[in-house]
Amino acid sequence: MQLVIAEKPNVAMSIAAVLGADKRQDGYMEGNGYLVGWCVGHLAGLADASHYGDYKKWRYENLPILPETWQTVIAPDKKEPFDTLKNLMEREDVTELVCATDAGREGELIFRFVYEKTGCQKPFYRLWISSMEESAIKKGFEDLRAGHDYDNLYQSALCRAKADWLIGINATRLFSVLYNHTLNVGRVQTPTLSLLVERDNAIQSFEKKKYYVVHIGNGNLEAVSPPYTEKAEAEKLRAACDGQTATCTSYQKENKTENPPKLFDLTSLQREANRLYGYTAKQTLDYTQSLYEKKLCTYPRTDSQYLTDDMLPTVENLISGLFDVLTFAKGIDLPPDIPRILNSKKVSDHHAIIPTAEAIKTAPAALPESERNILFLIAAKLLMAVAQPFEYETVTASFSCGGMTFAAKGKTVKKEGYKELERRFRSTLKEQTEDKKNKDVYLPELSEGQTFPAMTAKLSEHDSTPPKPYTEDTLLSAMERAGNEDITEEAERKGLGTPATRAAEVMGLEIAIADELLAEALQTLPQDRLEIVLLSYFLGMSDPEIADQLNLVRRTVAYRRTSSLQALKKFMEGQADE
Repeated sequence: MQLVIAEKPNVAMSIAAVLGADKRQDGYMEGNGYLVGWCVGHLAGLADASHYGDYKKWRYENLPILPETWQTVIAPDKKEPFDTLKNLMEREDVTELVCATDAGREGELIFRFVYEKTGCQKPFYRLWISSMEESAIKKGFEDLRAGHDYDNLYQSALCRAKADWLIGINATRLFSVLYNHTLNVGRVQTPTLSLLVERDNAIQSFEKKKYYVVHIGNGNLEAVSPPYTEKAEAEKLRAACDGQTATCTSYQKENKTENPPKLFDLTSLQREANRLYGYTAKQTLDYTQSLYEKKLCTYPRTDSQYLTDDMLPTVENLISGLFDVLTFAKGIDLPPDIPRILNSKKVSDHHAIIPTAEAIKTAPAALPESERNILFLIAAKLLMAVAQPFEYETVTASFSCGGMTFAAKGKTVKKEGYKELERRFRSTLKEQTEDKKNKDVYLPELSEGQTFPAMTAKLSEHDSTPPKPYTEDTLLSAMERAGNEDITEEAERKGLGTPATRAAEVMGLEIAIADELLAEALQTLPQDRLEIVLLSYFLGMSDPEIADQLNLVRRTVAYRRTSSLQALKKFMEGQADE
């Protein structure tokens, strides 16, 4: 008899249906030679410091706390499901287990904590699937691997959990004892708070400055001067150019190509859903997880943006079906370039997020609007990713007038490629925004030495702009890059946190900010105390680059225009870290 352990009850039910385990028992399913049980998230975890000797009281002299032998405990509210699994493991007719928790680091840890806490020594296998479709589950059980093949994944998860414990317990106790007030510190949110403070300081200390630009034109073209900080200097140039002749000193055309976007990993999906629909990272994860459990999309907690090389036939069928389902794609001539999105070497635990074959058969109207939006977004991204590149021509020209060089730029679209799909998809959104970036800006045919008499000159006044507060979109991007804006989209990076945890981190700071907005009288930290906490200790632990190396998570939120520093102060006073 095989005991299959899933991570959630609804996932267990889907697996049980495929295996023929159709008899409902108390806390598990049974039938056809299988028992199918489930966890409810983490049933067991690392014990608190109070379980280790004389560490119940918070004393400075006890720090650092470094357990020689790590202890685990059953979560207080999870004893019943834990006991159910323990009893199933101890049944004599159960000869082996199947770990069917989510195929990733955290899912592995959920199963291993239970397996080790029960003292079970029966052999176990690993189910590793990226879709909850019946065909995927059947194939997964045909290809079960020995559980110990995933020992490295387990050790990685355990290492992360211990790092969280060591930093969270020791740092929280240290600063709480030093300042006689509970200050919660954590491996993940501390680098995030550091980034948040840095951005907020940049906004608060920003000094707005005016600058001036001179424009010359004749109705067919317009060129601009470099910016001037002194209005008198700009006005002097305007007067020198008004009614005078401008000479073209350089003229250059260049054909450019913009490749289609990659497929979604979780972070890029969360960012785009935030831009288009205003969904939080947590909402997008929840909606996508629901679609996954309904067998309508593949596994969401992935950091890959490619598919494996053997998925060519699957993608061909998907694309054909999507053109029948997605009305905005009808009538488009799309010779798909599928090999562009296939690269097994760039797939980690799971491939990119795509719709399943089941999604094509499902009536979209049957889904909640939020899930329908996410499913359409995932489907549209697949079509865009295999479409043709966007081709355009840029024109740059320089003009001499009044002793100064003026610049003009133009852009002409040659072939929309994937942009046609993108444009059509955006037209289906309730709130549409103009795509100024890809709009044609025409310049007449020019040649070096060509002159333009009687130019009109005018002056425009502008204000320098401060750094923008983080939105969830830009926050998630910052988390991916560990605060380093010089890292390109193509660069391999670990960033702060994982795709699966970033949403929870963002949510934590949102709660802090929401609490701040509701507070009538905010009890703030003295500035010197705040700086000591943030700068002395955080100087090392919260450095985003150090955090990146440790795969720590950073994330920052000031998506409301309130002062994020105020939220930080309240957060430091009492908000739980992780």
